[in-house]
Amino acid sequence: MPVPEYGTENDEFEYKNPAMSVEEAFDVFSAAAPDGWRVELIEGEIHVTPPANGEHEEIVSELSGQVRDHRKDLGRYTGIGLFVPGASMTGKIVPDLVVAPKGSFCDRQEYHDPSPVLLVAEVTSDSTAGNDRVKKIRGYARAGIPVYLLIDREAEQAVLCTEPVGEDYEQKVPYGLSKIIPLPEPLGFELDTGEF
Repeated sequence: MPVPEYGTENDEFEYKNPAMSVEEAFDVFSAAAPDGWRVELIEGEIHVTPPANGEHEEIVSELSGQVRDHRKDLGRYTGIGLFVPGASMTGKIVPDLVVAPKGSFCDRQEYHDPSPVLLVAEVTSDSTAGNDRVKKIRGYARAGIPVYLLIDREAEQAVLCTEPVGEDYEQKVPYGLSKIIPLPEPLGFELDTGEF
């Protein structure tokens, strides 16, 4: 219930709601998060994730390296925030890896329009697997990101999601880890998951 504020003009009560919006709470959590912690706003819910373990980071590094080896014209970004549509006014997500043309994010903003993004990749962890497998598929599809690559460590597979339509991807093809994944255009090269 709103709390009255006393002493206003004409002795009328002015009510102020002490609760904050989810976006305001997100900003508070983001500002307070220690280095390495990730704070995301996914479908109206705030998710706080601890720093990733070494295996997780090795996979992200290998993905990034293979993109660099095949497509020197593309930027590989870790720690870049994207606005992704969802149940709240804004979805704010920090994918494990974002691939976009170089120079796509040369401003000082923390979160960016996802329109130049060609691929996002997520590597599951115990604390993020549910979001990576369900909510992020919906968000990335709604944002029109052409390729979502999910490296699901627990299931020991990589899922290549392409052709976003509405809240889903028309194509979701699972590959066992250690297999070769043909990435479609606009990427157009094969990804070797044998190094994961």
